[in-house]
Amino acid sequence: MLGLRAQKKADKNRRILDAATTLFRKVGYDAARIEDIAEMAGVSVGTFYNYYKNKGDMLMATVSMEVEEVLDTGNAIIESDIENVGDALANLIGKYYDHSLTYLSKEMWRTAMSLSIGQPETPFSKRYTALDHRLSKQVCDLFRSLQSRGVVRKDVDCDAMGELIFNNVNMMFIEFVKDEEMDVAGLKAEVARQNEPIALLVSNVAS
Repeated sequence: MLGLRAQKKADKNRRILDAATTLFRKVGYDAARIEDIAEMAGVSVGTFYNYYKNKGDMLMATVSMEVEEVLDTGNAIIESDIENVGDALANLIGKYYDHSLTYLSKEMWRTAMSLSIGQPETPFSKRYTALDHRLSKQVCDLFRSLQSRGVVRKDVDCDAMGELIFNNVNMMFIEFVKDEEMDVAGLKAEVARQNEPIALLVSNVAS
């Protein structure tokens, strides 16, 4: 339970993030001004800088918020009793994709990816990479959970398989944010098609 002071700080932080994502969507990341974000959030520019150093920090905070929420949802899927590898993967990956545009637009994702790749030694890039690693680990954990219940064969390397699946999930998401015409439903269907032969390969058909 947060104290009153901590709650006010959290509320103010959320107002700043909401204002930033709204403005990023409206005018684009590059055109959005910190002064306008602060005004929309109902805080002073000085207060803004108490929370974030620059727009990149806000973008990273939004990416983090996005990933934390899908990780929480993913944990519930891992703990469920799904008895089919393809269905389990579709549920987990589907949650990733369904939530992907809740806070960030495709343009914002492209900016985040560009900053991460173009400046690999920056804190932004390292945090972005760390979030990717946590998502990859969650896919590995899904395979371990399925294996522990006899759904996945005992000889399957769950880490290798989870990393393989996530690498494709990530690559397909990059293709998705590059294409303004592609929708989430189409993305999910394509990845499910790609995962189907792998799911059959690792399934414990004797179970």
